[in-house]
Amino acid sequence: MESRRVRVRFAPSPTGPLHMGGVRTALFNYLFAKKHGGDFILRIEDTDQTRYVPGAEDYIIKSLKWCNLFFDEGVDNGGEYGPYRQSDRKSIYKQYADKLIENGWAYYAFDTPDELDNIRKKNEAEGKHNWQYDVTSRASMRNSLTLTAHETQELLSQNAQFVIRFKFPENENIKAIDLIRGEVVVNSNTLDDKVLFKSDGMPTYHLANVVDDYLMKISHVIRGEEWLPSMPLHVMLYRAFGWSDVMPQFAHLPLLLKPDGKGKLSKRDGDRLGFPVFPLEWKSPEGEVSSGYRESGYFAESFVNMIALLGWNAGTEQEIFTMQELIDSFSLERVGKSGSKFDPEKAKWFNQQYLRMKTGEELADLFMPILKEQNINVSIEKVVTICNLVKERAVFVKDLWQHSYFFFQKPESYDEKVVKKRWDANIPAILERVSSLISEIKDFNSETIKHSLHEYMEANQLNMGQVMNCLRLVLVGGSLGPDIAEIINILGKEEVKERIFHGIEVINKF
Repeated sequence: MESRRVRVRFAPSPTGPLHMGGVRTALFNYLFAKKHGGDFILRIEDTDQTRYVPGAEDYIIKSLKWCNLFFDEGVDNGGEYGPYRQSDRKSIYKQYADKLIENGWAYYAFDTPDELDNIRKKNEAEGKHNWQYDVTSRASMRNSLTLTAHETQELLSQNAQFVIRFKFPENENIKAIDLIRGEVVVNSNTLDDKVLFKSDGMPTYHLANVVDDYLMKISHVIRGEEWLPSMPLHVMLYRAFGWSDVMPQFAHLPLLLKPDGKGKLSKRDGDRLGFPVFPLEWKSPEGEVSSGYRESGYFAESFVNMIALLGWNAGTEQEIFTMQELIDSFSLERVGKSGSKFDPEKAKWFNQQYLRMKTGEELADLFMPILKEQNINVSIEKVVTICNLVKERAVFVKDLWQHSYFFFQKPESYDEKVVKKRWDANIPAILERVSSLISEIKDFNSETIKHSLHEYMEANQLNMGQVMNCLRLVLVGGSLGPDIAEIINILGKEEVKERIFHGIEVINKF
């Protein structure tokens, strides 16, 4: 068979915000498509209108764009195989359901929800807790297999409620290949005859999914592990339609697990342990707000890098990847079978690495709005210098403030522990001399400042630790901040002098 163009789809349901596990599914589809020069498609699967949540579709699109996962075709930008929203494709599915009935691969079932519920309860009372509508039970149900053709036609003409169910063959071992797990074999007798179409004119996920994948020429279906039990049905649907030769290859991705590894990662885990599970903040129609990675201060690149390594690795020690490096390195062969534990601390580590890689100019642009909130007006050049100086200490852009606020604000108080430990009667005179010394430096930079201070300490046989700690105390209010010479260089001669004399005055009153 000639090789097909790689075409993959991410097909979420608009039933709420997009979970980070869903973003990872989208990412792996995107990486696979780009690695093979193919197409990445966004299709919205909204056949279950009862679970539709207003705003969810828009949220999904915005989330993917924030992650720089741009689709070649989809609800937002159209394409040759549209429409890309299943509710807009409603008119096409009935003909395919009818075709399955004509070919003997499906049947009408007229059992009401109450009848089905009563049968389940009856079986449970007899100790049979796993009753299902299948190759065995269908023979005793009210469907077109047990009714005459005339009876079936009568019910249809009376607009009786019905569903169309898939008719699994009896006792057949259905074999399917999963690109991650290998061969999967399931006996048809263990499967229930899934509903494919309902009398309200809407298909179920299974029928719409397979028909759309066929019509959109999808080459690979890369989706979450929760869909693995559906693979035998989907394989059989391709066979029933006579499409086996163009059936996509399947790959089911491992689950994202809670930090302790016990079960699937959920929003409740994030709420309980204090981390987001959604890419963007989500506001539900009821007004409930759920935190997002973007609003929590994560860079999109670090978020994408982090989720790429949940369940996949490049086979090397490399952990930091650009999007292009991810594309070049990605393969389904290196996706694991078992679930992958999410580590919120590792997520922070990734953000820290990306923050450190940013230039002072990039960080200053992001930091300036935070300074404006504090009513601080300062030159961008000064902010660039400060960002370069403190960025190694920060995890998020918002952390830059706590590591640099003393550059923008004079100390309002002084750390009493440092005062008790380091301050004595000689310190004021020494600091006044240091102030004069700093004022006299001609070539003013951190190196000359450091040299002058050390020269003065040695010449006067002063306790370096004591004096430097007291100098830091009057400049920033405590024992914090980067190298003291760097602090002096940024503050400038006049500001340093002012802070030294103000500090001496306040501390002497203690």
